[in-house]
Amino acid sequence: MKIHANIPSPSGIEPSLIEIEDGMIKSISASDGECQLTALPGFIDIHTHGGAMIDVNHVKGWQDIEALSLFYASHGVTSVLLSVMTDTADKMESLVQTLGTALEKPTSGAQVVGIHLEGPFLSQEYKGAMPSDLIRSADWDFLESLIHLSHDRVRYITLAPEADGMMDLIRRLRAEHPGIVISMGHSAAEYETAIEAVDAGVRSATHLFNAMKLFHMHRPAISGAALERDEVYAEVIADGFHLHPATVRLILKTKGWDRVVCISDSIMATGLPPGTYKLGVNDVIVAADGDAKLPDGVRAGSTLTLDRAYRKIREFTGADDWKIQRVLSSNAADLLHLDDRGRLVPGKRADIALLDKDGFLAGTIVNGHHVYKKQEE
Repeated sequence: MKIHANIPSPSGIEPSLIEIEDGMIKSISASDGECQLTALPGFIDIHTHGGAMIDVNHVKGWQDIEALSLFYASHGVTSVLLSVMTDTADKMESLVQTLGTALEKPTSGAQVVGIHLEGPFLSQEYKGAMPSDLIRSADWDFLESLIHLSHDRVRYITLAPEADGMMDLIRRLRAEHPGIVISMGHSAAEYETAIEAVDAGVRSATHLFNAMKLFHMHRPAISGAALERDEVYAEVIADGFHLHPATVRLILKTKGWDRVVCISDSIMATGLPPGTYKLGVNDVIVAADGDAKLPDGVRAGSTLTLDRAYRKIREFTGADDWKIQRVLSSNAADLLHLDDRGRLVPGKRADIALLDKDGFLAGTIVNGHHVYKKQEE
């Protein structure tokens, strides 16, 4: 397969010919003439609870995952983690087993590269949309059970480091399962505790500034630690609801474009009309503008997609595609140690998002195969 497309570079846009063979980028060379599309590395979403009427916590098997993979691909996503919300112990064990078994079979759209556990080891004070009665203190045996039942598909876990026994759990998780990335979030941690957690092995902050103790000039808290420490990546929900555009710009200026990861935190209502939907055990009300909240007004996930996040980041910052592609793809690949993807260079997987001149998705290529093409109007 050969694709003529503009490819971002540090010096601007370069019309290029991308040659793909056996699912990999074989070569990239200069292309004669003007290209109509821009090629970016396929987007990688490390935090999503569903879309297209499917909630990850209610997945029944491979068919639901297949439908989700096609939905994500229709928004430029080529690799994805499925995020499991805090639920009952039985439900979480059953769910990760279902997901782990289903992930043995490949999908036709975005590749599901693993599972994200968002809980149950979280803060009551900053639980967000998590069910209060199902939040647990540190429990190594339960976590080990989830990892085992998932067929070792757990790749990412969000926890609150201030809870009793959590620091020991972080150190043990880092030592016994080094392939699992630990993120701090839904947390009331003070700065000193967050710094200790980073030293123990935490490498990410889940939806920075959302569902965590906020920065204060005398108490920088978890957000201050996440902004300060270079080894910590920061998840960002760039939908305009969760963070003010100026806050997004501040995070990018503070962390740098190499340490920010755009996520969707999408729910089953994503891509659907306003109404009442589910997020795990909760009812979620989606307004006409797409903002999703619990009945009590607490924000609950989002209806963001990463192709829209691309346009939002461009709108908020005015940055060029060379920078924006990092927060949508290469940074997530680096965080998850997905060394075979996330960049448009020879030798990497041919995972590509094709955008038109207005920044809207025109097509998605996964492992060298066209899995989505925008229908001509």
